[in-house]
Amino acid sequence: MGCDVVAADGAVAGPGSDGAGRAGGVPAGEFGDPGAGRLGEVFTDEPFAEAFGVRGAPGLSPGMLSLVTVLQFAENLTDRQAAAMAVRAIDWKYALGLELTDTGFDHSVLPRFRARLVGNGMVRVVFDRLLEHCVDAGLVAAGGKQRTDSTHVVSAVRDLNRLELAGESVRAALEALSVAAPDWLAAAVDVPEFAHRYGPRVDSWKLPGSKVKRDQLSQVYGQDALRLCRAVWSPDAPAWLREIGAVDIMRQVLVQTYAVRTSSRGKEVVSKREADEDGVPPGHLRLASPYDPDARWSAKGDDLFWLGYKVHLTECCDNTPPEAEAEAEAEAEAEARGRPNLITDVTTTLSTVPDVKATAPIQRQLADRGLPPAEHYLDSGYPSAELIETARSRGTVMVTPVLLDRSAQAMSHAGYDKSAFRIDWKARQVRCPQGNTSTGWHPVRQRERDAIVVEFAKADCRACPVRPECTSARRGNRMLTLYPEHLHTALATARTEQKTKTWKDKYALRAGVEGTINQALDITGIRRARYRGLPKVRLQHAFSATAINVVRLDAHWTEHPLDRSRTSNLTRLSYRLTA
Repeated sequence: MGCDVVAADGAVAGPGSDGAGRAGGVPAGEFGDPGAGRLGEVFTDEPFAEAFGVRGAPGLSPGMLSLVTVLQFAENLTDRQAAAMAVRAIDWKYALGLELTDTGFDHSVLPRFRARLVGNGMVRVVFDRLLEHCVDAGLVAAGGKQRTDSTHVVSAVRDLNRLELAGESVRAALEALSVAAPDWLAAAVDVPEFAHRYGPRVDSWKLPGSKVKRDQLSQVYGQDALRLCRAVWSPDAPAWLREIGAVDIMRQVLVQTYAVRTSSRGKEVVSKREADEDGVPPGHLRLASPYDPDARWSAKGDDLFWLGYKVHLTECCDNTPPEAEAEAEAEAEAEARGRPNLITDVTTTLSTVPDVKATAPIQRQLADRGLPPAEHYLDSGYPSAELIETARSRGTVMVTPVLLDRSAQAMSHAGYDKSAFRIDWKARQVRCPQGNTSTGWHPVRQRERDAIVVEFAKADCRACPVRPECTSARRGNRMLTLYPEHLHTALATARTEQKTKTWKDKYALRAGVEGTINQALDITGIRRARYRGLPKVRLQHAFSATAINVVRLDAHWTEHPLDRSRTSNLTRLSYRLTA
């Protein structure tokens, strides 16, 4: 995107100042163009009143700074570049309501503004206000079609292996203590020795090549961390030292990386944890950097392995109201086709959180905004039987491929899977393909879910002529695990429906969200975190989604469709012929 999104044609105009960048606000349409105030009421100071005081010298308008941040993300600029654009770019001055002679502000204002938003829980204020404005303007509505997909986000810290992490966590704690309590640190440790070992960053020099020397270095890091922790947690040390973030992270890395034992000679030994012998913490708890405690290692398939987060984007793709009258339906559909596809939700999670865990929060947030979809298009990572049934009870149909039966019989396409058994829910019995009836029906709780375990008699199974095609269990009899009746029926119906051509043609609509992710990547760089920590990354993604919506609104209002020059004419012809 270029600067045309805030050009003088009036697609966007926000709050202004009193000429010196102070709080104030410019009335909509003050520049003479009736369209200049279309988004003026979005970027005002009122939503930020709780986070910004009114006493003392007047400061910069938080509404103006929010618009600056949106424009910054819309053009993928650094803080210094954004502050410079507010001074030298006439289109930015027009949008911000600044005088041409305004000298702007220092770039350090922007990170302080973001910190204030994060500290006061205002991460999504601008995104939500823009979406509310679009709802009031009839650009997005409840009851239509929406689609969701996720992508990985690389953290803003360097990748460290376990050895580097152990050393760098000690270095980070020493750096923090040398500033917070230099006198105490000088009395607690040998500062010259630690400065020699931890002065430069651990990843700034080459680690030993042999395994023996690396193990020795790892032991030194562990001993230093243990010594420092004992000094901080000693009764004579100030209690507030334990509340320093870097110190607590060092303690966690020590616990997760090392095991403390007593040798046969009674000597204390600090050694690196081994997964088979000592155990290691699960991925969602394992720290990966002393500078970003929320970043986690994660993998997707065999090719993608990253340290960071995951972001889920939801956009509308059909805003036709389902309750439209029959005689006005054609007109409503034509109007809906002219509306832009706007992002209606952005959710950022740890990289280890599976997509299925994000489905319910996304749908709940859409409902809280008054934008629950009638049809929600997702890929196979998002649904479960419970989620499908719960969404249906609330008026949302999840158009998503559910996972097929993964049992050995279903995967081999040669045995008897669950579909081959007849279930009598009233009699609480199951009949196998050979006519034998189950002898056990046991309601249980598995993975915090209700389930039913069905068991067949060992005598029937052992004498069965097709037993090899049914089970290979050592116990000799077949057992089935079923969902409760309403969930089992919903899952079976979904699996049958998704095999039809009608469903596949309908599900093709979901693919469009891939373009939204690519647009967010190209324009805002959404796949690379600018900041450290989950709250700040959530703020980044909320402003990124707001910037994408502003870009799309600008294209909609100025009747300039989004650039499609990357697709060749030959490719377009091919798509048209195969449609």
